[in-house]
Amino acid sequence: MATGADQAVGFGLVGFSLLLFAYYTIWVIVLPFVDGDHVIHSYFLPREYSVILPGVAALILLLFVGTFIGVVTWKNRKPKKVD
Repeated sequence: MATGADQAVGFGLVGFSLLLFAYYTIWVIVLPFVDGDHVIHSYFLPREYSVILPGVAALILLLFVGTFIGVVTWKNRKPKKVD
């Protein structure tokens, strides 16, 4: 069973993910239809970053997954037998 701390961390991660999803959705889907001089644009980064940031995040994720697979493979390899 999960402890109270585990549940709190889990709820925090879910909440953060929901906030990030809502922010990105508004940024990418809603803002193009709002006038450029509206005050809401001051709360969001320029549109160029809406493509750059997920790309960088995907590259970092692939780097970590590849590193993890490499480390696990390296640790699980068996030494060659010398006859």
